[in-house]
Amino acid sequence: MFGKGKIVKILNIEGMSCMHCVKKVETALNAVKGVKSVKVNLENKTAEVTLKEDIDIEILKKVVEDAGYEVR
Repeated sequence: MFGKGKIVKILNIEGMSCMHCVKKVETALNAVKGVKSVKVNLENKTAEVTLKEDIDIEILKKVVEDAGYEVR
């Protein structure tokens, strides 16, 4: 049935160096309409974004870049 599967996108993020950076990225991504949850891993330099609806990856990238980090 449509809508039952979850949509997860993984972003590789450069420039994070501390837990403040993690919080900044989480806050920025959680503010995007349609984002259900965000898990940022500082060691792996990734953000796992679970979505309520499909969101263009470019929108998520722009939000992270606007927060001061680079998405690879």
